Amino acid sequence: MQDTILAMRDITKTFPGVKALQDVSIEVERGTVHAICGENGAGKSTLMKVLSGVYPHGTFEGSIEFDGQPVEFKSINDSEASGIVIIHQELALSPYLSIAENIYLGNEQAKRGWIDWNKTNLEAAKLLKRVGLRDNPITKVTDIGVGKQQLVEIAKALSKEVKLLILDEPTAALNDDDSAHLLGLISQLREQGITSIIISHKLNEIEAIADRVTIIRDGKSIETLEMHSGEVTEERIIRGMVGRSLESRFPDHESNPGEELLRIEDWTVHHPIDRSRKVVDGATLNVRAGEIVGIAGLMGAGRTELAMSVFGHSYGTGISGKVYKRGVEVRTNTVPRAIEAGIAYVTEDRKRYGLNLIDDIKRNISGSALGKLARFGFVNDAEESTVAERFRKSMNIKAPNVTAKTGKLSGGNQQKVVLSKWMFADPEVLILDEPTRGIDVGAKYEIYTVINRLADEGKGIIVISSELPELLGICDRIYTLSEGHITADVPRSEATAEGLMQYMTKYREVDA
Repeated sequence: MQDTILAMRDITKTFPGVKALQDVSIEVERGTVHAICGENGAGKSTLMKVLSGVYPHGTFEGSIEFDGQPVEFKSINDSEASGIVIIHQELALSPYLSIAENIYLGNEQAKRGWIDWNKTNLEAAKLLKRVGLRDNPITKVTDIGVGKQQLVEIAKALSKEVKLLILDEPTAALNDDDSAHLLGLISQLREQGITSIIISHKLNEIEAIADRVTIIRDGKSIETLEMHSGEVTEERIIRGMVGRSLESRFPDHESNPGEELLRIEDWTVHHPIDRSRKVVDGATLNVRAGEIVGIAGLMGAGRTELAMSVFGHSYGTGISGKVYKRGVEVRTNTVPRAIEAGIAYVTEDRKRYGLNLIDDIKRNISGSALGKLARFGFVNDAEESTVAERFRKSMNIKAPNVTAKTGKLSGGNQQKVVLSKWMFADPEVLILDEPTRGIDVGAKYEIYTVINRLADEGKGIIVISSELPELLGICDRIYTLSEGHITADVPRSEATAEGLMQYMTKYREVDA
């Protein structure tokens, strides 16, 4: 019979103006995979930061027992010394150090004050083999992909003799193959007796790997479900997360496209370093007023590169082709010119390119169109606050006020701030690159509703997404992109996941 390795009871955590957690309780059985689900801002990550000592004992109410003993962690070092290791969604690796150096950073293999590099690299190689990585331990982290970096983080956790591994959205930035490998590794660790807590919005992954799932809603623990009971479905989890049934993942929408708003003709983009390589090759596409157009493609197909190159030549070299707005050719070779032409681009990497995380909601929303708020060269602060507050309410951004730091918001609320920023600029064409990446089903539904509302206002919307069900659920037409080529333009009535996948792989050669 399994025993309890972790018990958190009546955890309450308050920030100024916000009660993030209220009497949350959770028990985790030893040697299992325990999932935590909830909408963005529900308190999942906050709970794990309480557990790991990021929020030290004394800054919250409630009690924690780990491995049969009451614990009062004052820091991450305290929790790691007890065998608890947390891997955050934003990986904490130093890109210019080697894999081995990263694994043993802060836990150096040293004798008499000198690091034993032979031992460091040898032990790192053993850990890499354990997580299924074949890379040389002296390889710099900057030279490996995100999927491998996630495995390096787990190897680092194993070097600390981890008993409880916490993974916060571990597959959010991974492709399908890397995600499958990571989930397989978590299963292997379970067989080795290591307990894992996984926070994820990908309900299919939770169904596949978790033994139990605890649902948190609005800072409160709602229920814990046994995944092997045969009665737990994605719909059942969603009902617990949002407090109601989502009869459809996508809101109903009736499309009535009007005149052609944007046409991109014979668009070609070369790689910024290897200038002989075409990343986008002769792409032609269009979007009409009130139309939602999707772009589907596998990793490396050139989707983001196409969007960024159109929006101010933000990516690539040797860019050629023409952009037409309502039939008139426009120049979009700089970001200001693209904005002036009525085009906006919501990046897939909101934290790096879409937001100033150390500034507040107000400044982030106004940033794309400060000229609308300026009088004699000065920004009208009162008007700026009024505009931001209007978007905070209309977009349902969960924050006490518009002076809250954007970096403190959940992923879904950050995405709403990015959308608000460009909605304030009032573009005619809005390009959304992975608009729902890393956010929960409830927040996704709200984003879809906003997209539909913008289309109803006559905007032209282009949605780039890795999730085919998403494109099939919200788009009027879907372009497929493969190796930089547009391979099909499929209306919603004819689109299927299987058919789109065939077009997405059309130019790919079969391995010998």
